[in-house]
Amino acid sequence: MTATHAIRIHEYGGPEVLTWEQIELPEVGPGQALIRHTAIGLNYIDTYHRSGLYPLAELPAVLGCESAGVVEAVGADVEHVAVGDRVAEGTASGAYSERRVLGAEHLVRLPNEIADEQAAAIMLKGLTARMLLRQTHHVEPGDVVLIHAAAGGVGTILCPWAKAL
Repeated sequence: MTATHAIRIHEYGGPEVLTWEQIELPEVGPGQALIRHTAIGLNYIDTYHRSGLYPLAELPAVLGCESAGVVEAVGADVEHVAVGDRVAEGTASGAYSERRVLGAEHLVRLPNEIADEQAAAIMLKGLTARMLLRQTHHVEPGDVVLIHAAAGGVGTILCPWAKAL
């Protein structure tokens, strides 16, 4: 096992329940990757998890569901990312950490034109916008789209994308 540091919660509450702790990471297994975070995203859902509004499966827990970093190790059967790749993800919890092991299927390689800070700030919101515009309903020219909270993180991506479509 590898030691790292993370911000964890042991109980639900306000910001005072956040603790900086050393934790042990599991070994990298098949289909997984070890990521060294270079940037993490902060999202409203993190506060919902912290407060218990959206209870987590178990405590203690590491919060955060959006990050960017560098792949340090990959398990068997991982082919789309390699050691040294810059990657981002926006679906798995545990981003408030220096390093973490997660399913490699959550990782997207980053092009050089996108900074880690940008990727970590928009992955979850960008994936949400994509799901709404391309999966929930495949928006086509002539469609009318109503966007609530257009000034939020998702809205700032969703509005120009919807307009372009």
